[in-house]
Amino acid sequence: MSGALKTTTVQMGASRLRAGALALAAAAVLTGLSGCSLFGSSNAPKPTPLETLTPEIAGRVVWNSRIDSVQFPLSIATVADQFVVAGSGGVVEALQASDGRSAWRVDVGQKLSAGVGSDGRFAAVVTRENEVVVLEAGRVLWRKPLPSAVLAAPLVAGERVFVLTVDRQVQAFDALDGRLLWNLRRPGEPLTLAQPGVLAAFKDTLIVGQGPRMAGVDPLRGSVRWEASVASPRGTNEVERLADLVAPAVRQGDMICARAFQSAVGCVNAERGSALWSRNFGGMNGIGGGATAVVAADASDRITAWGLGNGDVMWTADQFQHRRLSAPLVVGKNVVVGDFEGQVHFLALDNGRTQLRLATDGSAIQAAPVALGTTILVATRNGGLYALRPE
Repeated sequence: MSGALKTTTVQMGASRLRAGALALAAAAVLTGLSGCSLFGSSNAPKPTPLETLTPEIAGRVVWNSRIDSVQFPLSIATVADQFVVAGSGGVVEALQASDGRSAWRVDVGQKLSAGVGSDGRFAAVVTRENEVVVLEAGRVLWRKPLPSAVLAAPLVAGERVFVLTVDRQVQAFDALDGRLLWNLRRPGEPLTLAQPGVLAAFKDTLIVGQGPRMAGVDPLRGSVRWEASVASPRGTNEVERLADLVAPAVRQGDMICARAFQSAVGCVNAERGSALWSRNFGGMNGIGGGATAVVAADASDRITAWGLGNGDVMWTADQFQHRRLSAPLVVGKNVVVGDFEGQVHFLALDNGRTQLRLATDGSAIQAAPVALGTTILVATRNGGLYALRPE
């Protein structure tokens, strides 16, 4: 299967660039139309009103901060005792998880399209001008142009910076000086999704979403070690068969689970490079998961939990339909998810019942919630950063 992918250091030709631009434009139009049809039409389904809730667990906002806004697919990095965040305008900041104090703050001078990746020493973002920018010790270390647009946060690991473009090329750079080390690309797809793809680490393997497949890549050479399908797209045209893996994905032990856009949720054994289970399930956002379950919402924001090991349905919760949910986070005994009004909901992992609801600034939760210890951080579209702590 690895023959479908090839490693090259040759830059894309003009025809490839035009094809990639057309694919991105088509996917962007598709996404825009989908958003209008779901939420902008007078005939669109009305969001489910929030249920009357008597909290079953305690929790509160322990600190809050602010960046300019979050109008791009932000991925909040968690390293050591810090959250690393970024705003649309180009400011990247590291915040102490305990109290929100700023450890460092840098303005890269351009608006951002993707970020943040960090290993604690280096942090990486991508600008709308298609430059990857790498920071060290609160300063810009280097920046390099990219062949096409990027929406997925770069991955920083092993003194390398890995970038996944919207046409699913992968480039590896030396984190110290920005040298391009290798470039991996596959034959062009009719359409590529204008949404962050899967880019993650598993032991000494780089995990990359390539259409509906998950690929294990040698991070030193850029060669493909294995491929496994998460979904088998069906449809009469390219739009219906669009099933790219979308971030965030979830790692639990040797398993990595992900969503294939509007197609399926499934898990792969990354040690063996083999598919374990896949369940047909529509939806657009990434997934959450923990030691016992994988959790995702469908296109109408109905949330389902599956058993991690076998993919059997554990429960389905419909109290948040059409509330434009964020990707979920599984932490401890709870599922945490945000909605379009900035409400953050805590559900019981064993049955999906709402246990707690905390408010932020009233704008949509824009990034998947992340956790460091007992502190959960969410980011809103208006730039609010809220650290929550269930008790």
